[in-house]
Amino acid sequence: MTITATASANTNIALIKYWGKADESLAIPVTSSLSLTLGGTRTTTTVSFDGGAGGEDAVTINGATPGGTARERVVRFLDLVRSRAGMTIPASVTSSSTVPLAAGLASSAAGFAALAAAATRAAGMRLDERALSRLARRGSGSATRSIFGGLVLWNAGVDDETSYAEPVDCDLTPAMVVVVVSAGRKTISSTQAMRHTMNTSPLYPAWAEASREDLRVALDAVRARDLPRLGEVVESNALGMHAAMIASRPSVVYWLPETLDVLHTVRVMRDEGFPVWATIDAGPNVKVLTTGEDADQVAAVLRDRIPCATTSVRYPGGGVRVEEVTA
Repeated sequence: MTITATASANTNIALIKYWGKADESLAIPVTSSLSLTLGGTRTTTTVSFDGGAGGEDAVTINGATPGGTARERVVRFLDLVRSRAGMTIPASVTSSSTVPLAAGLASSAAGFAALAAAATRAAGMRLDERALSRLARRGSGSATRSIFGGLVLWNAGVDDETSYAEPVDCDLTPAMVVVVVSAGRKTISSTQAMRHTMNTSPLYPAWAEASREDLRVALDAVRARDLPRLGEVVESNALGMHAAMIASRPSVVYWLPETLDVLHTVRVMRDEGFPVWATIDAGPNVKVLTTGEDADQVAAVLRDRIPCATTSVRYPGGGVRVEEVTA
């Protein structure tokens, strides 16, 4: 009997960053991290272990057939699912995303969270959320957090069993204004940049050490519902991560001139009284943390002052969901 399963997951944006692996083969991070899952950013994936095409896995992403590393990552993840399910049958995978791929907008987090949920169900497996989080981590580290909605803590752990994400129970519900200055693909992948930063940046050890304290401060701020305190540590943690990348040898620079324009604008807006704090992942695009009540006004001001960018408002979203299973 062939089972076809469809699942979807939202992207998540790290507030306290994940940057660097202690164990690359298991995707165990150097530090724990905190993220916010964003609504309206879903990737939807359908998987069926139906023999694939010509005896190989058939993979389609946004209507195209990926090659190279993109395909290899999907096939490697399917191999992991097959090994756990005790099967060898090739699969057909169709995936579509609402966010640009490889642009620093966490597309891989949503993609592998959805793939993990769909592939395991298609393989006849039923995993609880923690087990699914551990499995998704093997496809893309940040995918471990997209299993859950809202604010999410990824416990770094020391091995496969102890490295997993879990939701953070709190009353704080911030919003994010996403400012896309470029939807183009990154010149260097997050995996490559992460490894290079760890190996060559003299600032990386200091950032990793500071990040542990940043997480403690952030979690205290969340529990106290203190968004300004959270915003301050979120912005400094992101800028510290990029400082470590820029100090790599040779340097890793994702920012564009427009990125700096947004950062300067956010600072000016904060001086003007707006509750806004910036964060940036491995790419040129900026996410602005703010309150749900102020998000629309913040977005309007950013559209006016950064007219070259595409600006949208995102509120906290839900975790992974299995939408359909048929046999």
